Amino acid sequence: MPLDTITVLVVSPLQRARESMAPWESATGKTATIDERVIEPWNEFRGLRMDGGRTLLSRPGLWKFLANPFRPSWGEPYRDIVQRMLAAMRDAVDSVDGGDVVIVSHQLAIWMVHRAMSDKSLAHWPGTRRCSLSSVTSFQVHPADFVEYDYREATDVGRAVDSGAV
Repeated sequence: MPLDTITVLVVSPLQRARESMAPWESATGKTATIDERVIEPWNEFRGLRMDGGRTLLSRPGLWKFLANPFRPSWGEPYRDIVQRMLAAMRDAVDSVDGGDVVIVSHQLAIWMVHRAMSDKSLAHWPGTRRCSLSSVTSFQVHPADFVEYDYREATDVGRAVDSGAV
């Protein structure tokens, strides 16, 4: 997308998202608006490195949160994530008369929108998520909905470290 077509920037309040937004702000000369709705979903595993499930096996106190993977029982329900993300996306688009909108959010939040727009079940195995540490998922606006039209992996993330967050 050409930088001169970008009319609004929106970012999660979390540090990693704000750091990812900084190059967009610099390149466009615009200041991003913080939107709490594009934040990473809350969950009982926050801050834990999951290490392929070994963390869960070694912490029996966490087992109770695995009761229902369809909700999910360990945190914010998938449908709630989709609803707040779509509301934030719609509000960002409606806030301008035209142009492109850039929103920097988090893996699960974006993945839930992708699955909802693809008419896929929101329940999924986290290891199958397409979103990498730094990637761009693009949506087009249609009168009643959004349609995903592109996905790209970032190539310059050599120094980035994924801490295995859920």
